[in-house]
Amino acid sequence: MLVRLSRDGLNVSLPMLQLGLVAFAIHADRSMGSALALALLLISGLFGWFRSLRHARLIVDTPTSRIASAAQGYTELRGRGQPLHGTPLLSPLNGLPLLWYRLSTFRKTSDGKWRHVSTEDSDSSFLLDDGSGVCAVDPDGAEMLIRRKDVVERGELRQIQWSLLRHDPIYVLGEFSTLGSISPDLDTSRQVRELLAHWKQDQKTLLKRFDLDGDGTIDLKEWELARAQARREVVKQRDAALAAPEAHLMRKPASRLYLISDLDPRQIARRYTLWSVFHAAIFLGAAATLAWFGQIGVS
Repeated sequence: MLVRLSRDGLNVSLPMLQLGLVAFAIHADRSMGSALALALLLISGLFGWFRSLRHARLIVDTPTSRIASAAQGYTELRGRGQPLHGTPLLSPLNGLPLLWYRLSTFRKTSDGKWRHVSTEDSDSSFLLDDGSGVCAVDPDGAEMLIRRKDVVERGELRQIQWSLLRHDPIYVLGEFSTLGSISPDLDTSRQVRELLAHWKQDQKTLLKRFDLDGDGTIDLKEWELARAQARREVVKQRDAALAAPEAHLMRKPASRLYLISDLDPRQIARRYTLWSVFHAAIFLGAAATLAWFGQIGVS
C-alpha cells in the first residue's frame, strides 16, 4: 500500500476539496453558487495539473548523483539508510530502532468510528550511504512516500506507524550541500606576509618570541626565523584545511519539491503523472460544464 505522508497535505487536501466542489455543483441549482464551485474547480484543477506534472518532470529529469562527486544544489541521491551515531531513534509503537517514523493515533467513538487524536513525526536526521560517501538527510519539510505501515489496536486505541528502517533503500530529491568544503587559500607567500604583518602589530609578543639576544630589536637573522615560523604555521593551517572531513547534507530547497521515499523514482514519477491526469480531467470537466452553463444561460 502506497501512503503519502507530508507536513504539507496539499496533494491530499486538494482532491478532497475538488470532490466536495463536484458534489456541491451537482446538487446545487444552476445559480451563482454552482458557477462559483465550477470556477474553483477550474482553478484548482489547473493548479493541480501543472503542480503534479512539474513534480513528475523533476523526478524524471534530475539525474542520480553520487555523494562523492555530487554538485552543490538541487540533486537526486539513492542509497541505503543508516542511523546517525549516538542515541538511536526508537519507535514509540514497539521500541524498535528506526531512521524515521510517523505515528497517528485514533480513538474509537461511541458510534464505532475512529476519530483522529494526534500525529507525531520524528524530526531526527539519518544517513544515506550510496557506496561513494555518506550524506545526512534532514526530513523536516519533506514529502514522505513510505510503504512500511504497522497497525496496532489496543482496546479503543488504534495506532498507525509508517517508518524507515536501517538498510532500507532510500531515494532523496532535494538541496545538496557540503559543509566544510571551503577550498583553502593556496597563496602561501601572501599568507606569510599577512601573518607577519599581524605579528608586527604586537611588538611585545613579537620580541618575546623572536628576540633571541634580548637587545630589544629584531635583527635580520631573527626576522628570518620569524618568517620561517610564519611559513610553518601557514602550511600547517593549509594542510589541516585540506585534511578536514567534509559533511554532506540533504535538506529542503527554497521553492522546489523535497521528496524522501523508499520507492523506485520511476514509480513515484508515474504516481505524479496519474495525479496530473486526474487534475486535468477535473479542469476539462469543469471547463466543459461552465461552457454548457453558458449556453443554457444564452438560450
